[in-house]
Amino acid sequence: MPARLIFITGASSGIGQALALRFYQDGYTLALVARRGDAIAQWAAQARLDPQRWRAYLADVSDIDSIVAAGQECIRVQGLPDVVVANAGISIGMDTAQRADLDVMARLLAVNNVGMAATFHPFIDAMRNRGSGALVGIGSVNGIRGFPGHGAYCASKAAVIAYCESLRGELRSSGVRVVTLCPGYVDTPLTQGNRYSMPFLIPADRFADAALRAIEAGVSYTVIPWQMGVVAKLLRILPNRVFDAVFAGRPRKRRSDGS
Repeated sequence: MPARLIFITGASSGIGQALALRFYQDGYTLALVARRGDAIAQWAAQARLDPQRWRAYLADVSDIDSIVAAGQECIRVQGLPDVVVANAGISIGMDTAQRADLDVMARLLAVNNVGMAATFHPFIDAMRNRGSGALVGIGSVNGIRGFPGHGAYCASKAAVIAYCESLRGELRSSGVRVVTLCPGYVDTPLTQGNRYSMPFLIPADRFADAALRAIEAGVSYTVIPWQMGVVAKLLRILPNRVFDAVFAGRPRKRRSDGS
């Protein structure tokens, strides 16, 4: 049997890099997408990956033509993936009263939402014709409720959850699975600058291990770690007045100017 192939965006660091290593260890061949090929090459050398089992594709997921071209090139060079993970994402705080932050929100939605749809686009028809495949969207527990100062990020991750749910319905009975993974707090460069407590923080390799199990089990939606899933459900049922009071004084995500 040929090695299974996984296509991962945002593969140069954090969750994407951890997923790449875990799936490689499970026997997959890697198609790794990032804006900087040198970062992927340096990591692959440090991890001693077999050069025959990975390939890098340079793309910016906020540029639709760029990421679509990367997906098409992957199919041409490595074949149709078994798993596609739309992992690339950014997290920046925002203040709607600040004009510059509207541009931040537009950029964030372009990466986290339009970039996800564009990542999946090249593979959908081919997977449907084959009758198999998995499209994996990386959401967040921050998509379950909106936190002060996190308006753009929370909105984008809520949109990821809803988009993947819609796509799952569209692909029902096609053999193509849509999986929504919602990380809690994972120790990555994206979270290390946070100014607030992060309960149940887990290392990226632990997230990747749970993600592999979830994808291969064919789940449609899961929160990792499970403890944050419980927290998320509790937050969802809190009355608005209680939720607002609890989080009113919580430190906010840093804005693009560092404030």
